[in-house]
Amino acid sequence: MKHYINIFLIHVFAIQAMACSKKTVGNDVIVSTGNTHIYYVSVNGSDANSGKINAPFQSINAALDHALPGDTVMVRGGSYYDKVVFPKSGAMDKLITLKAYPGEKPVIDGSKIIVSGWVPLVTLSNVRYITLDGFDICNFTSSTFNTDPEGIAINGNSHDITIKNCNIYNIKNNASLNDWRSGHAILAIGNGTTAITNLVITHCTVHDTQTGTSENVTLAGNIDGFVFSHNKVYDTENIGIIVAGGDGLNPKGDVATNYARNGVIGDNIFHDNTMTRTPETWGPDRYGAISIYVCGGANTIIERNTVYNSDRGIGLVSESNVYATKTTIVRNNFVYNCYRTGIYMGDYLNYTSGGTKNCYIVNNTLYQNNRVLGAFGEIEGEIRLTEHCDDNVIKNNIVYARPVDVFIHKYTTTGSNNIIDNNLYYTTGTPQWIWNSTNGAPYTDFSAWKAFSGNDAGSTNGQDPLLLSTSSPDLHIQSASPAKNTGNVISADINGTTDIDGNTRIVNNKISKGAQQ
Repeated sequence: MKHYINIFLIHVFAIQAMACSKKTVGNDVIVSTGNTHIYYVSVNGSDANSGKINAPFQSINAALDHALPGDTVMVRGGSYYDKVVFPKSGAMDKLITLKAYPGEKPVIDGSKIIVSGWVPLVTLSNVRYITLDGFDICNFTSSTFNTDPEGIAINGNSHDITIKNCNIYNIKNNASLNDWRSGHAILAIGNGTTAITNLVITHCTVHDTQTGTSENVTLAGNIDGFVFSHNKVYDTENIGIIVAGGDGLNPKGDVATNYARNGVIGDNIFHDNTMTRTPETWGPDRYGAISIYVCGGANTIIERNTVYNSDRGIGLVSESNVYATKTTIVRNNFVYNCYRTGIYMGDYLNYTSGGTKNCYIVNNTLYQNNRVLGAFGEIEGEIRLTEHCDDNVIKNNIVYARPVDVFIHKYTTTGSNNIIDNNLYYTTGTPQWIWNSTNGAPYTDFSAWKAFSGNDAGSTNGQDPLLLSTSSPDLHIQSASPAKNTGNVISADINGTTDIDGNTRIVNNKISKGAQQ
């Protein structure tokens, strides 16, 4: 299986004093770099001003109306209460950059805007070569029927968009589920005539949101090439990020391209993405949120993330009859203390038939997930396989289970050609595996499990992996760990080139089990 992952360039606009020329006209300081300009915005400015540093605009939109390819709009600290719309595109070598003034924090605040329908605070529609850098985007709420407050929306024939150093929070829908409670921190829908490409979201935080039945970060439809890296997503009521088919949000899209693909979700922290934050909406026993979710997407690498205290950790699941979740690699991640399963594959039971195909779950460390029972009164398992899992590989993982936990749980007889091997299983209680049963008696004898499942011939059970700390926890391994250099080297393309800490993953053609080399 080959994976084709695009490599992206993050365009950074650098202002260098030696390349700038300055002159003074009256009280205005004009800064120019070649034929490009810097426009300034301040809450104390005026849209009748020139936009120079001593005569700033008052609104961000006024400055963006003036900006041409290569220009920068620099926004001073303070709160701005208008919706922001990018009216034009930059060019390949001349971005349009909207950024915070150095050392200051501008806030795009939706508290004075009435939400009617699906509406974003920041809109990037049919624009290209844009960078948004350093803003708080917040306080956008609704309680009315069929509304969707959004922090940032990206759609149409957009490409080469970078969102960085932004803090997105208090995007909330307070409506009931019957009133279609929905919202998004970032909503990217590939619904144009060409794919959204080179979408980069990095060094951002998303937190304290209520997105109802939707996700915090949604990448859906015809998106071909994205990076979601070095972000933090926490204290939310539903899914952290989803990479999805467009059959829901872009139902008229071409089936051949109407799904997000060729992306990387790496070096992020996800925690407390859980429906338990709003039990008045979901009830006391709903645990449906997944921190990282590929649902009908493809060719995505999920690596070096830390996921904890969420309903579920990482999901390669399809809710679609059109799109399988396929050709995706989950590697070198820490997943621990989730309410239900750590890593989830397959369809929702008795619901869809897309399935999970040709995916790899390799070199992850899972620790004491499954704090509550599943929807059928079952233990979901540290690694869960439901319906229509085909041709997947689960290798080199450390699976450290709670005393009453299940290591691997395969729910039904559907699916074939799945390889499970070279894993390290450990629990201080009774080891348990379940095969082809939703809530049947587990296998507690390792030999019987291997014989019945036809898997795990090279795995080990009962050896303490010697984690650095089980109280913190710290899922790194000690130098004497039996996981050290005992994994199976598949290839750098599959195992990855760096471990959870960014260190070399394969050393002298040896690889350790779990996320750390």
